[in-house]
Amino acid sequence: MKELIIGGARSGKSGFAQRCAEASGFSMVYLATATAGDSEMAERIDRHRAQRGAAWDLIEEPLQLAGALLAHHRPDRAIVVDCLTLWVSNCLHNACWEEEKRALLAALGDFTGHIIFVTNETGMGIIPMGDMTRRFVDESGWLHQELAARCDRVTLMVTGLPLVVKPKYPGDAE
Repeated sequence: MKELIIGGARSGKSGFAQRCAEASGFSMVYLATATAGDSEMAERIDRHRAQRGAAWDLIEEPLQLAGALLAHHRPDRAIVVDCLTLWVSNCLHNACWEEEKRALLAALGDFTGHIIFVTNETGMGIIPMGDMTRRFVDESGWLHQELAARCDRVTLMVTGLPLVVKPKYPGDAE
């Protein structure tokens, strides 16, 4: 099962992804793409760790997402990847975006277990003024479209409410 959970900032994406992983009955891994560039971000990361608890294993990988997923996926494991937009930003700033995106999309078919991608919807806001921020919005949007096409389930989070936009669980309507 491959799943994409998308929504705005503070829409409840991470909490919902964690609940989905916990409901799977599988062992759980949190694959974090964030890096603590300042004290506020370090506090956010610490808060997320505390909220997950001891049942979760942690992998931190800001760039080589496909490699980390290929190394750690198993049929009896739920992996929450949080968050793709931070990963896109990291890759753009490290000049490895095209290579890493290709690797992730190529590897998607090899994943087993339950992979849950968490990402921010960047296309519903204002158009950024700078070339790097416009590229970030464009690349994120194109990645989201490609992932949504390949994922079994896509959920849009709005004000803490999950809106399923692509159901594929057994019993869901087509």
